[in-house]
Amino acid sequence: MLSTFGQICVVGGLLLALYAVGTSIVGARWRVVELIHSGQRAAYGVTVLVTGAALSLIAALLTHDFSLRYVYEHSSLAMPLDLVVPAFYSGQQGSLLYWAWTLSLLSAVVFWQQRKPGSHKALMPYVIGVLMTVEAFMLLLLGVVASPFDRLPILPADGVGLNPLLYDEGMRIHPPMLLAGLMSWSVPFSFAIAALATNRLGAEWLGLARRYAMVAWLILGLGNLLGAWWAYHVLGWGGYWGWDPVENVALMPWLAGTAFIHSIQIQERRGMLKAWNMVLIFATFFLSVFGTFVVRSGILASVHAFALSAIGPYFLTFLTLSIAGALALFFWRLPALRAEGHLDSLLSRESSFLVNNLLFVGIVFAIFWGTIYPLVAEATTGTKVSVGPPYFEQVAGPLLGAMLLLMGIAPLLPWRRASRENLAHSFGWPIGATLAGSALLLGLGSRNVFAVLGFGLCLLVLATVLQEFVRGALARHAATGEAYPLALVQLVRRNNRRYGGYIVHLAIILIGAGVVGSHVYQQEAQAALQPGQTLTLGGYTLAAQGITTTPNAGSRTVAAPLNVNGEELQAQKVYFDNFPNQPSTKVGLRSTPLEDLYVVLDGWDGDGANARVSVSVFVNPMVSWIWLGGLVLLVGTFVSLWPATQRARARVPARSKESMAHASA
Repeated sequence: MLSTFGQICVVGGLLLALYAVGTSIVGARWRVVELIHSGQRAAYGVTVLVTGAALSLIAALLTHDFSLRYVYEHSSLAMPLDLVVPAFYSGQQGSLLYWAWTLSLLSAVVFWQQRKPGSHKALMPYVIGVLMTVEAFMLLLLGVVASPFDRLPILPADGVGLNPLLYDEGMRIHPPMLLAGLMSWSVPFSFAIAALATNRLGAEWLGLARRYAMVAWLILGLGNLLGAWWAYHVLGWGGYWGWDPVENVALMPWLAGTAFIHSIQIQERRGMLKAWNMVLIFATFFLSVFGTFVVRSGILASVHAFALSAIGPYFLTFLTLSIAGALALFFWRLPALRAEGHLDSLLSRESSFLVNNLLFVGIVFAIFWGTIYPLVAEATTGTKVSVGPPYFEQVAGPLLGAMLLLMGIAPLLPWRRASRENLAHSFGWPIGATLAGSALLLGLGSRNVFAVLGFGLCLLVLATVLQEFVRGALARHAATGEAYPLALVQLVRRNNRRYGGYIVHLAIILIGAGVVGSHVYQQEAQAALQPGQTLTLGGYTLAAQGITTTPNAGSRTVAAPLNVNGEELQAQKVYFDNFPNQPSTKVGLRSTPLEDLYVVLDGWDGDGANARVSVSVFVNPMVSWIWLGGLVLLVGTFVSLWPATQRARARVPARSKESMAHASA
């Protein structure tokens, strides 16, 4: 019953999505309002039908309906209830349904938010057409190639269950966040296509697309961070980012989207880079589709990817047709995308943003080439090759460092042209603070060039951001007489985009400092310890205490209790009955603001208190700064998206240009 209802919803959603595409675009071209309204109602209907399909699969998982192949392969009677629902998106078919479901929900939100009459009304039929085209493609896959509602010929008594790597709390948040982040870039892309189709290429589409781009950027960024956190806790190799192909294809659209969000500021302020911004949002969307294709097709080997499947040719066809259609539309409207302004000086904010864009594109290209090179090499030479972390660190690392440098420089440069006096006034304190901090690092004995440069660049960005907040708050206090805390709050409220962006910069330097610290100063040791034997690493002394085994429903947990500086810490392996040869790692982790003690149980010899245990021990400095950076990233994005206050500016006596500029911020 559930399988039949779910399949009907998928096929019905596909037909209704195609109807919405046709009626919306035909109605817009022929100016038939009734057709446009019919297309929008059909799009709402798609949301209802896809929601019905998704709830059908969830209900089948909750009721253990093992007659469905998907339920049988991804759940079992022994699975805890809180992991039965995440099994919904743990497999290929379910994750595609989740992708289609979240797109239908987000599309409905967009249509509802833009329902009021306005100048953007001409864009909406094409926005509906683009979003429903993407939705129809996903539903075509679900209906023809990768249906989660296929039935088994014989009803099994129990299911296989989840892959042991997925038995973790991160399963509840990382995959849905990452998939939703990739999906969300469909919305700003649809506004770009609508702007080209209607020849409404001013700031109107950009203002609408920006907010949805920021939401997509935040969701995908948090998805990447949660993936790093999941890998750190589950995979047991001592790190959080291994430049795995699936990690790379999720990072690339986020980087391209970051370039887009920065670049549109130049178009909004100076009317420049119109064509470039179109290219950036195209690249971001296509990289999102490519990322979904790589993960779901299994074409690249990865610990995160699914097995090789038949959906690859469908994805490649859709991607090829989408790129061809978007570029044809782009070149048709290219004469209308001429810049209204020009670059006045190399020492200007526009110039720094342009260089920033080129760096982002360079990083994306380097990661893209390193990711697909194994496929290219195998196709052209027949030789299997792999591209590992050294390539990405050597190529992308310097570019990321240059990007940090620009984060410290760009906010200090004025629009159009910088004077010598302006440069001296703006750069004096940040450069001084950076030099002093770098000298302190050298004085404390740091001789690692990467560490000194990395921390120095983070200090430069920190000094720049603090200077902007302090000067702005002081100027507003002087202009309005407000108390300093209130002046700071009002400063942010009156220019939330600017200062929300600075908070995001703080998040990036927290992440950057955590990456530098954990990469340069990580300590590692391996040992096989008899009970009572110790291992010392950093400031920690670990004493072995044998092995304990605990049976659970459908699994057993093998733990190595360790005495660490007088306190117990356990590293574990969990063996599941359905996957006896594929244990799940439970890292022994003790985290502080300065460093993590990270212990992995590699193996053991013997039983009970007399067993010898083999462990890998890591001391990872500053890793918690990366997760803190994710929280600050969330705050900064919310501040940027918060509706700006419309309160009238206070009338104040005339003051210096600098004070007035900050007071009006």
